[in-house]
Amino acid sequence: MNETVQADICVIGAGAGGLSVAAGASQMGASVVLFEKGDMGGDCLNVGCVPSKAMLAAGHAAHGASHATRYGLDAMVQEADWTRVRAHVQGVIDEIAPMDSVERYTGFGVRVVEAEARFTGPRTVEGGGVAVEAKYVVIATGSTPAVPPIPGLDTVPFLTNETVFELAERPRRLLVLGGGPIGCELAQAHARLGCAVDLIEAKTLLGNEDPEAADVVRLALRRDAVELHEGASAVHVGPAADGVELTLRSEAGETVLEGSHLLVAVGRRVGFEGLDLGRAGVETDARGRLILDSRLRTTNRRVFAVGDAAGGAQFTHLAGFHAGIVIRNALFRLPAKSGTVLPRVTYTAPELASVGEDEAALRERGASFEVLRWPFAENDRAIAERDVDGFIKLYVSPKGRILGAVVVGTGAGDIVSLCTLAITKKLKVSDLAGLVVPYPTRSEVVKRAAGSWYMPKLFSTRTRRIVRFLMRFS
Repeated sequence: MNETVQADICVIGAGAGGLSVAAGASQMGASVVLFEKGDMGGDCLNVGCVPSKAMLAAGHAAHGASHATRYGLDAMVQEADWTRVRAHVQGVIDEIAPMDSVERYTGFGVRVVEAEARFTGPRTVEGGGVAVEAKYVVIATGSTPAVPPIPGLDTVPFLTNETVFELAERPRRLLVLGGGPIGCELAQAHARLGCAVDLIEAKTLLGNEDPEAADVVRLALRRDAVELHEGASAVHVGPAADGVELTLRSEAGETVLEGSHLLVAVGRRVGFEGLDLGRAGVETDARGRLILDSRLRTTNRRVFAVGDAAGGAQFTHLAGFHAGIVIRNALFRLPAKSGTVLPRVTYTAPELASVGEDEAALRERGASFEVLRWPFAENDRAIAERDVDGFIKLYVSPKGRILGAVVVGTGAGDIVSLCTLAITKKLKVSDLAGLVVPYPTRSEVVKRAAGSWYMPKLFSTRTRRIVRFLMRFS
């Protein structure tokens, strides 16, 4: 090693979680060293959330123009210029990148080492000619696309979320393997930009979501001409004359699809190759996941993990939350724990957002609850925008406490934040029903659904009798 550095905190990985730890700890007075072997900003900025949402925005714009007649307008929709679409996506990345840059974090006082890191002891890390002796180490190494063991997959070129945004030309026919959030979002984005798209899911589309809400997304994908193949497993991949050939097996038998490109979107894997965890006394379980306590500490109590490396849900907003847990534990000795109310969003059109317990979980634990719902078809803003697909469902305890929520529709990702607050703060339907919300907004569906809790009593025969009696003395 050329240099040995003393630090309060050493962070391995400059994705969302690692950057949040580094920035927060440094600005609070701790000395921080940050290792990153790839691009600053990690998956979210470079190949994940940011480019996918930028591509979705382009697709939604093309879709909006082609459906302008619903507003009494005529619009000419030309074939998407893929070079310009790529430039738009890259431009969005470039605009956000300075927020995650080496220069910005150096300005915070963080020592950034652009190199791969590995443990050399319980609290020592080295890489790029720098050895760091730290009071605490944070593993924030993220995840990589999972590659399924499909026979023949290694014989053809295929795309993942890390490479799909690099395509120089628009795919003629894109085969998307995986019907989770990533697969659905990228399938719809490409379909709306003029690609023929087949979406293949071995089980059920968005199988972790509320089935009724998933149906709304399913219908939207079909309207966008995405060919859905649910309950179909990929059993072989091979080269074709003009791309790839994918063999599917379902109850109906075998089907062969041919496409110009294959996108593998079956989830992400977490791995710690090259870190030499054993030298730090950091243990993993039988599945290769880090063994963590509720404070995100590994079996070495001086080593924490955040974000995807922590082995739970893989969301950027969760990684940011994890960073706060680590900072409170490491800097202030506070026993902060990782449990939280976690919302999730699939950014298709319409969006599908959930938070808290879902109906299946509530029934499984034998909970008593009531379902309150309100459709966007009865929301004035949605009607004005000719975009009424979807609804909200609130799951409510017998005492009126909000247990969970599902929103599917335009703006669902924003609306679910109000439900997240209600669940986090243990609010009741009375709190939501009593809100004054701006008119006309889509967030009114939350108030309307909550207000429906009182309708049977408010408009009952007993209430009418009481009102008539009181009016006699007015």
